[in-house]
This record gives sequence, structure tokens and C-alpha cells, in this order.
Amino acid sequence: MGDRAHLLAFARTLLPVVLGILTLLPQSLLGTPAEEEHAGSSALLQRVKRSWVWNQFFVLEEYTGLEPLYIGKLHSDMDKGDGSIKYILTGEGAGTTFTIDDSTGDIHAIQRLDREVKAQYVLRAQARNRLTDRPLEPESEFIVKIQDINDNEPKFPDGPYQASVPEMSKIGTSVIQLTATDADDPTYGNSARVVYSILEGQPYFSVDAKTGVVRVSLADMDRETRENYTVVIQAKDMGGQLGGLAGTTTVNITLSDVNDNPPMFDQRLYQMSIPESAPVGSVVGRIWAKDRDIGVNAEMKYSIIDGDGRDTFDISTDPTNLFGIITVKKPLNFENKPSYTLKVEGANTHLDPVFRHRGPFKDVTIVHVSVEDVDEPPLFDSLAYYVELSEEAEIGTVVRTVSARDPDAANNTVRYSIERSSDPDKYFYIEITSGSLMTVRSLDREEIGWHNITVLAMEMNNPTQISSVSVAVRVLDVNDNPPSLVHYLEAYVCENAKAGQLIQTVTAVDPDEPLGGQHFYYSLAPEAVNNPNFTLRDNQDNTAWVLTRRGGWSQQDQTVFYLPIFISDGEQPVQTSTSTLTIRVCSCDQEGNVMSCNAEAYSLPASLSRGALIAILACIFVLLVMILLMLSLRTHRKKPYLCDEEENVHENIVRYDDEGGGEEDTEAFDIAAMWNPREAHHHLGKMRQDMLPEIESLSRYVPQACIMGGGSGDSNVHGYVLAKLLEADMDPCAPPYDSLQTYAYEGEGSIAESLSSLQSGTSNTDHEYDYLNDWGPRFKKLAEMYGVLETNSPPLW
Repeated sequence: MGDRAHLLAFARTLLPVVLGILTLLPQSLLGTPAEEEHAGSSALLQRVKRSWVWNQFFVLEEYTGLEPLYIGKLHSDMDKGDGSIKYILTGEGAGTTFTIDDSTGDIHAIQRLDREVKAQYVLRAQARNRLTDRPLEPESEFIVKIQDINDNEPKFPDGPYQASVPEMSKIGTSVIQLTATDADDPTYGNSARVVYSILEGQPYFSVDAKTGVVRVSLADMDRETRENYTVVIQAKDMGGQLGGLAGTTTVNITLSDVNDNPPMFDQRLYQMSIPESAPVGSVVGRIWAKDRDIGVNAEMKYSIIDGDGRDTFDISTDPTNLFGIITVKKPLNFENKPSYTLKVEGANTHLDPVFRHRGPFKDVTIVHVSVEDVDEPPLFDSLAYYVELSEEAEIGTVVRTVSARDPDAANNTVRYSIERSSDPDKYFYIEITSGSLMTVRSLDREEIGWHNITVLAMEMNNPTQISSVSVAVRVLDVNDNPPSLVHYLEAYVCENAKAGQLIQTVTAVDPDEPLGGQHFYYSLAPEAVNNPNFTLRDNQDNTAWVLTRRGGWSQQDQTVFYLPIFISDGEQPVQTSTSTLTIRVCSCDQEGNVMSCNAEAYSLPASLSRGALIAILACIFVLLVMILLMLSLRTHRKKPYLCDEEENVHENIVRYDDEGGGEEDTEAFDIAAMWNPREAHHHLGKMRQDMLPEIESLSRYVPQACIMGGGSGDSNVHGYVLAKLLEADMDPCAPPYDSLQTYAYEGEGSIAESLSSLQSGTSNTDHEYDYLNDWGPRFKKLAEMYGVLETNSPPLW
């Protein structure tokens, strides 16, 4: 800032001197004369000589004085100094940046000028008559150029910078090139000439003074020792001379990694263990050969190069390519081998030829793996068993003997069993100690052709140790099923059929599967060999033809024929069967298509007209409607049960819709008192809790003689019951008072179940009451009303 202040002071001192010299110069040195003709009809316009011409003014930027900065002076030869001429200034910045004294023509700058903002201004000047405002001379254009001073320091537009260089680089290796810009005029002096220097970062790096290229200045810089460096670069204008302005920037330099360090295991001996029950692929452990390098330069590849476990274990690299993962390659057995030794090598996968002399880039370690003893389940001598057994094998036949042993040193006793889900029908049994699998049911290949049995083996001393094995039993076929006809058990013959005409091709099936394939033999049954109607031809291809022996078939003579066919197979022992083919006589068209197979076809008389047919159908319809109306009226009509309509017995049936509990109902009535009136006095205080007794309302229907006959409570009850029984027996129109006579036999708790019609509407089916005949004389009345009496009439078919 001090250099800049000195420069501005120097400019202020020099500016008046320069302006004075420019003012004293003759006009011939300031520009070239020019002429302009003005033609026109006006007498006022005359050709005049142009008396003032210039090209440009120069002024220094960044003027900081208190007075306006004098730029120059406009003057015309026509100006006599009497103030009659007025000078006018127009163009860029006129009136705002530049002003003119309209009397003297002096131009001043009234604002601070900055060349980096605007380097020049284009202005126009004209002299006019002050009174008439008429132009005295044509308008002339000139330029005010702003001269540069060193007022801008160099700048790094992209800073701060990030750069990297490989470690162990040689001296002079280029890292990055920096470029500083200076806003000052590069064509004027040294204001924009920049020189670079390093302020911080030595002795590791240096910078070229002219080009700004940062280079390595110290050999064998190691990333593993130090990775990051901060370098400060300065750019100074004026060619680096005293008084020049300077700018700085920071460059953060990172040393990138190269593979210059070999890997090394942190242990020379690793101890690992794994249970013998670990499945193949289980992880035993991991090892790591550390590498001071990073990234791809630290990636490793591991391999087992020696040891007695190289066939039992495997090693691979984890997804990060840093660690070695040891896994089980084959099943382990503590009893056979309790420990293994592995010699493992770890090597870099990306080598740099420049640093091969620092190798070898690999290392070796020893891994000792101990196998832990585990109580294992029994081991079968085979992974699976396959057995073939004839379906005619007798019960108790030994299918196969399986064997399993305890692989542990204890060698515990093994017991065998069958997993019941594999043999749900229990066709087989296994001897618990010997492992002999035998049949306990007859086998049938046609029912089950394969039996997949799972046999379990369990240690005697440790029932949790269980293993299983599959025993596949294939049932071999025996010719034990006769053949039979399929699909076509019914055929037809046309009435116009001729002798020797084919009416049906028959085939047979046999559930057996002989090794040589099926072969059937067909013939007529002995009783049908000489029948005059049909014959059978064996085609020797497991099919046979049924042919007619005659013609002249008629439905009037016979509509159905039954033809027994004898079939035998070709296996030993030979199986035979007889199937009956039903042949119907049908009427056919000329092409043999069946039209009718009925003996008589219904047809309307030819004399019956269409009108008569409609009348008959209308009568039938009216008759059906009348029947339906009668049934509907009969259903909805209510008939009185009593002949005497004046007798009011509603108190006897008011609670008929309350179903009793049968023998289990101990709250309704004292049944014991009804059966044995002599003991009624023991229960006089017991009454139903959910209703009031109705004995008083019922008593008015009992003859007074019966009531007055006794004087005690027992006799009253006994007399009341006898009176009601006599009244019911003598009245032919009264319904059975089962609420009094058979109440103890009705209800959900009774063996006769409920006789109530409540909830009977939930079923859409009709009630059948035939079972009332089996309930004895007490239900005879109901049986006569609702049931069907047994008769000895013979059936209709």
C-alpha cells in the first residue's frame, strides 16, 4: 500500500506539467484541419474554415484531489472573448462524469475515473451562438482515454488449489501450474507483469518464477511418513520490483500412494479352533497381512501353500481384499484327526515395477487349527437305502437291515424307530436293536407302488442325538388283478344293420404292469358262444370287435341284448374276468345315426286339433290352481280342538309354548306328589320359583263333589288329579293334557327328547313321527294323530 501511495503522489505532481505542455502546443500539432461544405438555399449558411480540431485527451485514473480534474480546453477561432459563443459537450459521461465551461470551453472530470471499469469515453463538442443558439461550427468528436496506474494486485482466480503427486517422486516432478491475473493494463509499463515466488513449503516444493509451475524439490518423500503439505505461493507485479503489488494463494498438496511397502503378518503363529460338527463352509477364523500402503496397493491374495490341512481347509479374501478368511472344506472328525497345521502366504496383487527392488511383496505365517469334540448323532452306513420287494411278500418279511453307529469315542448303543409320518398306514416295523425293517401288512402295488420310509437312529444315553435315513421301497408287480372292459359297457345296433356289421370295438384294462406289456385275449363266454345274434373277433392288438350274426333287428321283438365277454391276460398266473356288454336295438337313419332306442314312441292322435289341445291344457291349469287354493285355505284355517266352544280351557294351555325340562325339571311341579299322593304332605312348602301356581284357577273346572270329598291337603290334590283324569277320559273332543299327564316325559332332558313344535320352523324338511309307535302306549294317541301306523301290506315293487 505504501508503494501505491507514492505512485499516486507522483502522478499528481506530473499531471499539471503535462497539461500545461499540451495547452502551449500549436493547434497544428493537436490535429489535422478539415473542411465541411454546407449547401442550401438559406443565405445564412456559408462555407467557413474549421478552426478547432483534436483527436483525443489523456487523463490518469484514480484522481483523489478535492478540485475537479482538468481534462483540457475547447477553443474556436471565432471566439472573440466577448462571451457570444457557447460551448456544448455531449456523449458518454457528459454532464455526469465530465463538465464543460460553456464560456471558456474548459473540460473537467467531476467523478473518480477507473481504467479497469472504463478505459475511454467518446465525447462530442460544438460551438453555438449564445443568442441565436445556431451552430457556428459542425459538431466534432473526440476521445478521452484513461491512463493506467498500478492500482490492482495480482489475483489467483481458482485458489486455493488442491493437488497431488506420487510419493517417492524425483526432484523436478511437476505438481501443478498456477496462473495469476492482474487487472492493470499489460501494454502500459510493468503494472501487469507478474513474477511468482514461494513463501511457505520449502524445502519440499518450489515454483517457477515466470510460469508458476510448482515442482518437487526434495527427493524420496514418503507418504507413510507425511501425507499432506501446505504451500503458499506469491504473485507480484512490476516484475517483482520494489513498489509492486502482490497476491498470494494456498496449494494443498497430497502425496498419493504407491506400492513401496511389502505386507507383513502381525503374528507368526495363529491359534484357532472349530467344533467337529461345523458344516462345510463354516468360518474358522481370519488372518491379516498388514500393509502400510493403502487402496489397491494394500490388496492381498491369500493361499495355503503347505500343511496337513490344505485338503481340509480353504482360504479366501474378504470383500475388502484385505483379510484372509479360513473356512472348512471337508467334514471334520475329532476322533480321526484332532488338529491341523496350515502354512499360509499373503501377497500383494498390484505390484509397481519401479519398486520391485523393495520386495518381496509377500509374507508367510503358520495357522494351527484345533478340532473340538462334539457329541454327534448316530451315523448310518449309507446315505440312503433302496429296496425292491414283491407285492406278494408275506407279513414279517425282512425288507432291509439298516445300521448306524455312534461316531464318538463313547460309542453309545443305538436304537431304531420309524418316523410315523413317513408310514402313516403302518405297513412296516423295525426291530429296535438290530435295525431289521420288516412288513406287518400285505403290500399292494396297485394301491401304493412306492414306500418312502424314514428310519430314525437315537443314542441310548442321549435321546437328543437323533439322525435319520431314507429307505425307498419299490413294490414289484405280481399278476393278481383280472382285466376288465373300459369305457364301453353299452352299445347299440341299428334295426337296419346287416349280418357281419361292426357295432362296437371293446378294449380292456389291467391295473397290473407286466414287464413285457399288456396282452389281452377276448372271447365270448361259454354260455354265449352259440348265440345267434352276435359274435366276437379278437384283433390280437388288445382290442376286439363285436359283430352282428344276422340282420332284421326290430325293437318290437327285443330292445336289449346282454353279451358276456370273457377276457384273460397273458401273464402267469393267468387272471380272467367276464364283463357284460349291454346292446340296445335302436332306430337309425340311412347314415347310421341313432334316432330312438325306445320300444314305443308317444305320439298325439292325428285327429286331435290344436284348439282341443289348448283346451285340455287350460283345464289342467285351472284344476291345479283350485288344488293350490284349497291347500292354502286348509293350512290357514284354524279349527277348535274342543267340541264345546263355550268351555273355556285357555288356562290349561296358556303356557303350552313353554317347553318343560323333562325328568331334569325339578321346579315346575311336584311329580312325586302326583305319582304318590300319600307323600304329598312332605313337599307342601315347595313351589315353582319362576311362576305362580295355577291350581286355584284350574279348580273351578273340578266338580264340587270332588273337592268337598276330602278334608286334608293330600286328599284335595289326589281328588283334583283324579277329577281331571276322569274329565279328560270322558270327553272325546278334548286334546290330551300332556301338561298334566305326560309332562314328566317331555323336554330336552327326557329320553324321548322334545315333543314341542317350538323352533320347528328352522328346518325346511317335513317332520316324520313314525318313531312314536316305538314309545309305548303313553304316546299311542300322538302316534295315531301324526304317525304312520304299521301295516302288513306288501310293497309295490
